[in-house]
Amino acid sequence: ELQLVESGGDLVQPGGSLRLSCTGSDTSFSDYLINWVRQGPGKNSEWVSTITSGGIGTTYADAVLGRFTVSRDNDKRTVYLQMNNLKFEDTGVYYCEGGGSRGQGTQVTVSS
Repeated sequence: ELQLVESGGDLVQPGGSLRLSCTGSDTSFSDYLINWVRQGPGKNSEWVSTITSGGIGTTYADAVLGRFTVSRDNDKRTVYLQMNNLKFEDTGVYYCEGGGSRGQGTQVTVSS
């Protein structure tokens, strides 16, 4: 079973940037579409972005369009989420999902 591990979360000021990573446990990682979802404090889970298995197709939620960029390097079994111009409302735990698995999440806090 594929396992996913997220990393890169941190405390950042509004307007700042972070890059999250999602690394898969085995080579089947490259077969799967990967979703990023987030859950803010007191909020329901929210879809953020999706990247296809080959990395050609990407989609974004309106809330992050133009600020976030998803990419992947299948040789490294890793998907990245580059987050720029971060806002208070981007605060939450970010999870990657794919191949029937979800990682443990990484905390992003946007605060001044």
